[in-house]
Amino acid sequence: MNFDEIPIRVRYGETDQMGVVHHGNYALYMEMGRTEWLRKKGISYKQMEDDGVMLPVISMSLKFKKSALYDEVIKVKTSLSKRPSVKIEFDYEIYNELGELLVTANTVLAFINMETKRPMKCPDYILEKLDT
Repeated sequence: MNFDEIPIRVRYGETDQMGVVHHGNYALYMEMGRTEWLRKKGISYKQMEDDGVMLPVISMSLKFKKSALYDEVIKVKTSLSKRPSVKIEFDYEIYNELGELLVTANTVLAFINMETKRPMKCPDYILEKLDT
């Protein structure tokens, strides 16, 4: 399926004393990539929540190949793994300024009805926007 790329400059607070990005920050980078991928499809997290739909992460995996460093502009490439049902799955690749692959990752999120706190099917309006 299609993908989107966003640049992110690594901030000092995201790194250790050696200027290496702390592993926990990659989850934030992936969230930024995922949110922008959805936004470019016309899908807003805020609108989903206003419509009573939550999208919590239920699974996350990362494979580290090389470190991202302070003040680098990294590129987060986000793609949809497969057509969503009750879950939606994204794949990620994160590159440094030299185009070197730093991280491959995957997240799975579940569509949850905010009122019942139970899983639900992906709303039709989201499926329609993904088909365009």
